[in-house]
Amino acid sequence: MFAFIHEHYLPYVEGYKRSWKCDLGLLRKHIEPIWGKRYLDQITKADVIALMAKHRTTHAPGSCNRLLILLRYVFSCSLKWEIPGIKSNPTAGIPLMKEDNVKERYLSSTEANRLYEVLMESENAMLKYIIPMLILTGARKREVLDARWEDFDYERCIWRIHTTKLGKPRFVPMSDAVMNLLESVPRYDCIWAFPNPKTLKPYVSIFHSWNTARQEAGLADVRIHDLRHSYASFLVNAGRTLYEVQRLLGHTQIKTTQRYAHLSHDTLLDATNAASKAIGADLSAMTQFMTPRPASPSLRLQ
Repeated sequence: MFAFIHEHYLPYVEGYKRSWKCDLGLLRKHIEPIWGKRYLDQITKADVIALMAKHRTTHAPGSCNRLLILLRYVFSCSLKWEIPGIKSNPTAGIPLMKEDNVKERYLSSTEANRLYEVLMESENAMLKYIIPMLILTGARKREVLDARWEDFDYERCIWRIHTTKLGKPRFVPMSDAVMNLLESVPRYDCIWAFPNPKTLKPYVSIFHSWNTARQEAGLADVRIHDLRHSYASFLVNAGRTLYEVQRLLGHTQIKTTQRYAHLSHDTLLDATNAASKAIGADLSAMTQFMTPRPASPSLRLQ
C-alpha cells in the first residue's frame, strides 16, 4: 500500500488534483500506519468496515465519508491501472454515513443590502469589491482573490476562471452589475484584479476583515461560502432552472446543485397559490362542505 501510494497514486493526482495535499495528509495519518506494509489484495471489505467504525468514534460523519471516498478512489485507480493481484475494490457496497450537520444559510435581499452598507466602511479597501463579486457571480473565494484583469472579456461579457476546484478553467457570464463593479475597482500596477494594496499580490486570507464586517452587520453566522449558496438561492427564486444554476456554478452533477437550490417561503407560497388561481373559480363554497359540523343531539345519544 505504501509503495502504491507514493509511486503511483500521488504522482498521478499531483498532476491534476488541487487538493492532492489533503489526500496525502489523510493517507499518511489514517491509512499508512495501519495498512502501509500490507499488499493491496490483503485488504478486505471487513478491514475497511472495521477502519470506518473506529474512525467514526473520533471523527464526524463528513470526515469519515471523505476518508472512505478517498479509499474508494485509490482502489479504483489500482484496478484501472491493472495492478497485479487486485481483482476487486474492497470499498464497494459500503455506504457513506448520513451527514446531519450540513448547514444551510442563505442571505435575504435585506441582509445583503445591510452587509453592503457595512462593507463600504471596512478598513480593508478591497473588501467592498471582493464580497459583492462573490455574491454577484457565485464564485468561490479563491477564484475571486486570484482573478486577473486579463481574465475578463468585456466584449463577450465572460470571465475565464483559471483556479477552479476541478483544476480546469471554466467560463462565467458577467452580468451588467458585475461589469459596473469591475469598472469601479481601483487599478493598481499589477495583473491582479483584487490585490492587497500593500503587496500588490492576491490576499492570502481576508478572514479578519470579513469577520469584522459580518459581525457589525449582525450576520455572525454567515460564512463566505454561504455567499455562493445565496447566489444560487437568488437565481432559483427568480425562476431560473436548476440546469442554468448548475452551469453558472460550474457543477458537474445536478445533484450538487440541488443542495444550493433553496426556495424561499414566499416563492413556495406563490407557487401553491398559483394552483387555485389556475382553476379560475372561487373555492370558498367548496370549503364549506369540507368544514366539520357538530353532530345532532339524537346522534350524540346513540
